[in-house]
Amino acid sequence: MEQLTALRIFRRVVDDGSFAGAARSLSLSPAAISKNVGELEAHLGVRLLNRTTRRMSLTEPGRLYYEQVARILDDLAEADGSMQPLRHRPSGLLRVAAPISLMVTRLSRTFTAFMQAYPEVEIDLHLDDRRVDLVKDGFDIAIRGTPKLEDSSLVARRLMVMRHVICGAPGYFDKAGRPRHPEELASHRIVQFSLSGNATEWVLERAGERVTMPVASRYRVSTSLAVREALLDDYGLSLIPAPYVREEIASGRLETVLDGWAASDTQVYAVYPSRRYLLPKVRALIDYLAEDLQSEA
Repeated sequence: MEQLTALRIFRRVVDDGSFAGAARSLSLSPAAISKNVGELEAHLGVRLLNRTTRRMSLTEPGRLYYEQVARILDDLAEADGSMQPLRHRPSGLLRVAAPISLMVTRLSRTFTAFMQAYPEVEIDLHLDDRRVDLVKDGFDIAIRGTPKLEDSSLVARRLMVMRHVICGAPGYFDKAGRPRHPEELASHRIVQFSLSGNATEWVLERAGERVTMPVASRYRVSTSLAVREALLDDYGLSLIPAPYVREEIASGRLETVLDGWAASDTQVYAVYPSRRYLLPKVRALIDYLAEDLQSEA
């Protein structure tokens, strides 16, 4: 017996007043109607209906059971109905995880513009440069920056690519000099972003030449915003995504070095648990982010 089907058949029999009426309403045979009601009674161990060839009536247990079943089925129908708007238009709560630095330097206005474009969507935005567990922590989407996306059961869509620059403040370079080759970085003070894929070594390439430089620093921080502030304070130099320091470089507050050398890019992805039954609110945000960031991809 499929119990939910049996409950719906039982309710229809009572509402229509007969097995034949229920069979017509549900496009089932009278035998199928009778079989389901009989199996439901056997499952419960009570008679729900008194029936003869001409009449049918509820027993006392049947009346009590019918009242509860009707309430449960009505609640279930209401719950099913509440899902319809979520399936057909972007609405409801979106839980999103994003890196602090990327959010502050690039995505904050994108999110506020999205909220204005989709007034029925609510966003709960969790900012952390550490990686979250989407499924365990209950997030709909995570925005992740990584040189290489690890194998995963999650679905990912690339949003943009961020190249890296090595930079510092003019005041620091006036005191420490400017490195002209990656090997000279060993003699400089470095601000180390501890959560980066480049945290322990920088790999720099130029015209077929490849240099791997181990990174050891007295100052390690877990957000690129703190790296940027240390650079602005003339503390040292660092390898940092270019969008995080674009304005500071344009204004001359920070300057790049070793410009002919390239480091691994950071790929920025929108990661979500599954393509199956993807809600419109999730698809809308991913599409909006991809369109907004496509000029930098």
